[in-house]
Amino acid sequence: MALFGTAPGFWWREAPGFRSRLLALPALAYGTVARRNLERGARVQAPLPVICVGNPTVGGGGKTPTALALGRAALALGRKPGFLSRGHGGQAGAPLLVDPMRHAADLVGDEPLLLADLAPTVVGRDRAAGARLLAEAGCDVAIMDDGFQSARLRFDLALLVVDARRGLGNGRLLPAGPLRAPLGAQIAHADAWLLVGDPEPSGALASRLGRSGLPIHRAATFAPNAAEFQGRRCLAFAGIADPEKFYASLRLAGAEIVATRSFPDHHAFTAENARDLLGEADSLGLDLVTTAKDKTRFRSQDTGPMRGLNRLAKVLQAELHFAESDTGEALVRAALARFAERASA
Repeated sequence: MALFGTAPGFWWREAPGFRSRLLALPALAYGTVARRNLERGARVQAPLPVICVGNPTVGGGGKTPTALALGRAALALGRKPGFLSRGHGGQAGAPLLVDPMRHAADLVGDEPLLLADLAPTVVGRDRAAGARLLAEAGCDVAIMDDGFQSARLRFDLALLVVDARRGLGNGRLLPAGPLRAPLGAQIAHADAWLLVGDPEPSGALASRLGRSGLPIHRAATFAPNAAEFQGRRCLAFAGIADPEKFYASLRLAGAEIVATRSFPDHHAFTAENARDLLGEADSLGLDLVTTAKDKTRFRSQDTGPMRGLNRLAKVLQAELHFAESDTGEALVRAALARFAERASA
């Protein structure tokens, strides 16, 4: 039940079920520590405004697309944004400024490579040192992809991202459910919700989030290159927290998915994986299609079967757009204003 592997299905069922109830005591212990961390964490003031993009639950909520959308909004305002990431799946320890032309996912992680294509990105366990490195690199606002529950930095704005399809799952804490910390403790340190995806018909999730008193913003993801997949017969593969979301997006683009291959989140693709995928696609006459995040993990490998996978695997792109076009800029402005108030106090 690894945090970055495949989440158990019972997490995402509304009724907790017996497996969740069996894990009630470990969940209570986990929740006690997580609450204490949020409430008593020694938050360091960064030398630049910090916007934190977090998920109340484990994986698949859309943090990285949201961070990128906020980065584009900051650029539109004439700011110089930079991204902070833990670099899950990578080996970098000390804060490192990512060079997407030189660094590979096994060092810096997959999501930082996507972020670095837009703006300077720092990976590392020490978020405060990472924020200082961004400031030294000339950035004037930091957008933190994940890290909400770590309580290491003082946020000027914290946005909790929720996938409209998955919601909050069974509402239980790890390992009995997908919540990363008690919901009330998370709400106390957040400024707003971002609900990503089509509104659910009953409106129950939006009502539940609304009872927190926090404002709710809405967004959806789109595939800018969807037309490339219209009518194509595909073998779709992904090593992300919610592969079904990717498969649904590919079908929405008009592709016929003949076969799927799902791997654990942040999966490091091997030569054997590449041979299997290439062989199956060739035997069935299918296009290989994956996510941009997945391709970062093998795009720098240019030998053997990995070279073939890198050359043949197409990417269905995904961009997040806010329902109200000025939401991103308004959130960035709010963070800048709060930082200015704090600095003048």
